[in-house]
Amino acid sequence: MDLARLDLNLLVALDALLQQRSVSKAAVQTGVGQPAMSSSLARLRRHFGDDLLARVGNEYHLTPLALELRERARMARVGLERVFGAHDEFDPASSDREFTLQVSDYGEAVLGSPVADLLADAAPRARLRHVANTARPLDSSDPTLLGTDLVVMPHGFVTDLRHDDLYRDEWVCLVSTANTAVGDALTLDQLRALPWVVTFHSSAGTTQGMAALRLIGVEPDVRVVTEHFLGLPGHVAGSERIALMQRRLVDTLPPRDDVRVLPCPFPAGVLTVAMWWHPVHDDDPAHAWFRALVRRASRTLKPLP
Repeated sequence: MDLARLDLNLLVALDALLQQRSVSKAAVQTGVGQPAMSSSLARLRRHFGDDLLARVGNEYHLTPLALELRERARMARVGLERVFGAHDEFDPASSDREFTLQVSDYGEAVLGSPVADLLADAAPRARLRHVANTARPLDSSDPTLLGTDLVVMPHGFVTDLRHDDLYRDEWVCLVSTANTAVGDALTLDQLRALPWVVTFHSSAGTTQGMAALRLIGVEPDVRVVTEHFLGLPGHVAGSERIALMQRRLVDTLPPRDDVRVLPCPFPAGVLTVAMWWHPVHDDDPAHAWFRALVRRASRTLKPLP
């Protein structure tokens, strides 16, 4: 491929089209007219030999190739912006850079608002993007890390990356108030007998709390699996199911009268959440500034009781 003959504006259009799945919304996002965006879509379709956006009723759906390209296009656009926007110094007051946090809904609920508030004060033109995290292991060979500023997740999933610890947390148990068989504390026999709802239950990874449960010889009877920590109380309420949840996340949620929070009846270990980044970002002034901002945000969190 002759890169010198490629129009890099098409990358901007491709990213906007795949993110927005709409010609008009992509035009607004990039600040061009709708006819110009339609022309870019036509050129992209010729280049890839694929419709990319396929009309289904009144909506556009991404084709299989477009789904494959969506994350690549975002990473490539971010990479280009950082190459051509690189400076020896970083001025947050005038920067319109997009900073990306790869984080679970737990991490976003605990840390997302403090980071966003500090960013809005110090860099009012900058943008914060949260990208969904999973429990799969990460290392420096993962190409998605080049398009991500920071990964926020506990120790145990990441190797070969720079990191700074942000905060500590602990595991608690969720039980339905309708489950009268459970008293003020769960027993090990109940941990074995009761059905579980768990997060990130796969061969690729699991949470530290569930790993600790297996270390004491308890194999949970898993009935529901979710990748959203915020959904755990709803899966427990009105059922016999039990779950592990982070104390800080419980404290961010509105009180519920259909779920009880009980102490963990086994040594689940302290959860240490850190921010991780690819070494290529070490000397980027903007990245170093953002790392410092996330550290400040973590220091605003209340200490555990």
